[in-house]
Parts: sequence; C-alpha cells; structure tokens
Amino acid sequence: MRADVSQSAAVPQLLNLLSCNILAGGSVGRYRDYVTQSWKHVLPSRGKRGNLDKFAELLADFDLVGLQEADAGSLRSGFVNQTQYLAEAARFPYWSHQPNRKVARFAASANGLLTRIAPDEVRDYPLPGRIPGRGALWARFGAGDAALVVVIAHLSLGPAARRRQFEFLAELIGAQANVVLMGDLNCPAHSRELTPLFRRTALVAPAHAAPATYPSWQPRRAIDHILTSSSIAVEQLWTLPHSVSDHLPLAARIRLPHL
Repeated sequence: MRADVSQSAAVPQLLNLLSCNILAGGSVGRYRDYVTQSWKHVLPSRGKRGNLDKFAELLADFDLVGLQEADAGSLRSGFVNQTQYLAEAARFPYWSHQPNRKVARFAASANGLLTRIAPDEVRDYPLPGRIPGRGALWARFGAGDAALVVVIAHLSLGPAARRRQFEFLAELIGAQANVVLMGDLNCPAHSRELTPLFRRTALVAPAHAAPATYPSWQPRRAIDHILTSSSIAVEQLWTLPHSVSDHLPLAARIRLPHL
C-alpha cells in the first residue's frame, strides 16, 4: 500500500515511539505454550480480542507505534484487521498496514503503523529472502531536510537472510538524515549483520545495551529495536510489562534536531 498526503503536517520535536511483535493478539506464558496452544496460530480464540484491548490501553501516550505480526484479517483473528482495530481502539487518526505472509484463509501476518501525525508518504517493500513473507513499511513525515523517515520491519530468523535484508534496508534508507528503524530484527543491535546498515546510513549503534524483550515472561534477548540516526537523541528507552505476545513492547522517547 502507498499513501500520499498533499500537505506536510508539523512534526513535533519530541516523540514517543513504541514497537511490538504482537503475535496476532496471542499470548504465551512459557515455552510449552508454543506446542500446547499451537492451534491458536490458525484458529480464533476468545482471548485475542481482550488481549488487543489491553494492548490498546498502553498506547495513549505514544505518537507512533510500529506493529509486527499483526493479523491483516484471517480466520485466526476472526477476520479482524488488527492494525485497524488497535488504531480505532487507541484513537489513532492514521494507520497503515503491510500484509506479508498469507496462509490460505487461516493466517495473514502484517506490519502495521499507527500514528497521530499525518504521514506525507507511506510505502511498503518486500524484503529479500529464500522464503517470501517478510517486509518493511516505510513512512515519511514532513519534507526536505527536516523530514523524518520511519521504517518498520520484521526480519528473518536465519543470519544469511538477515544480512541480505539489512543490505536492502541500507539501500532503502540511503542518505536520509533523520530516520528511525524499529521492529523485530531477530538479532542484537551489535551483531555483525548490522554492519552494512550502520556503515551506509546515518543510523548508529545504540550507546547502551538495549533492554531484553524476548521471551516476554523471562526476557533474556534484546532482539526488538528502535534504532535512530545520529541526528536524533534517544532520551529514554524502556520496555512495557504486558501479557500479550511472546515479546515485550519496546518504547523510546526521541528528540528530533532543530532544523
């Protein structure tokens, strides 16, 4: 999907961001749930709507939200577009989604964007990989040198595929000065796979260790990230306690440069 807005909206200098892999509204409390509750990946369950409502309550103080593994409207979600549902429940005036992987009528994973600021342009891109179904959702706020570009992505599990995907993202971001990349990157921020991204774009490796987000019930791995260009100050980076998904939501307060 691509959307264009003819008039640029003012972008606040201070923004609160949130990124989360929401597991199509499912919840996991231990590793054995992946097996014992595997049916929930293809069939609807009563708890998913309640999980989404709880998640929507967390979003009141956020300006931009990036979603991964939001269902685009299939059997497992009761044919509800979960990005749209969350946008309406949390009163976001603008939303966009990028369906990536569809399994017949049973499942339809998507990246999603919820925003209180009108985007000037939204694009979606498939990410390279041996198995299709990964993507990047690209949004531009503002114009010219002051524009902010936000990219939401969910990368592959395999290192080789991730390297190709980071190279693609580096080309996509290019020389953009003010940029945020957020999502489930499935690797630590200091992995060698990210070297092309930091070398070829204005994105920088975080100065401090990112908080662990996976698994949500006992976080040990920092694989969800909100990465920013050197022009953007990250004033705070934290996780939110939540019972939805197997990932904790990752939040950031950022300050854009004076331009």
